[in-house]
Amino acid sequence: MPEQAVSRMRTKDLTLIALFTVLTAACAWISVPVPAPLIQFTMQTFAIFAVLLTLGGKRGTYAVTAYLLLGAVGAPVFSGFRGGLSVLLGATGGYILGFFFQALLYWLMTVKLGETLKVKITASVLGLFLCYAFGTAWYLVLYAQMGKPMGVLTALGYCVFPFILPDLIKLALAAVLAQRVGKYVQ
Repeated sequence: MPEQAVSRMRTKDLTLIALFTVLTAACAWISVPVPAPLIQFTMQTFAIFAVLLTLGGKRGTYAVTAYLLLGAVGAPVFSGFRGGLSVLLGATGGYILGFFFQALLYWLMTVKLGETLKVKITASVLGLFLCYAFGTAWYLVLYAQMGKPMGVLTALGYCVFPFILPDLIKLALAAVLAQRVGKYVQ
């Protein structure tokens, strides 16, 4: 009997991971196109927050990893219905890959400091800034390799500053969603 309970738990976990991977893809498709070199506004960050706050660090990191792997093999899960390594190696690739580091930081912090709302929000905000840092560094290197070097403040102006307030609002919405849905997921 205990083996059946464990297998149901695994099936439930896999199902939730798959559902939240699909949610992330669907949120990536919701975007506001902007001219280059600006980065598009998408709902991906909302999805990452919702995944982590609802599923927790372990399952959330698995869902983010599944999303990245699907995109890497060419499934059209990124903004603009794009997929493939070319997206991950492009200007926004650092931010997309930054979601993985964001999830790992969230998982680590919640394991070490507990699952209180304060810890979850702090881990989400720090993870967001880690994602910004990784993505901006990637963006700067990519543009330098293309012979179009730019300063850090210019890159932050294109890629981070316009997103801070919207991303914090997305975090607040994801926290409300996780509070309401989380009790059914656990």
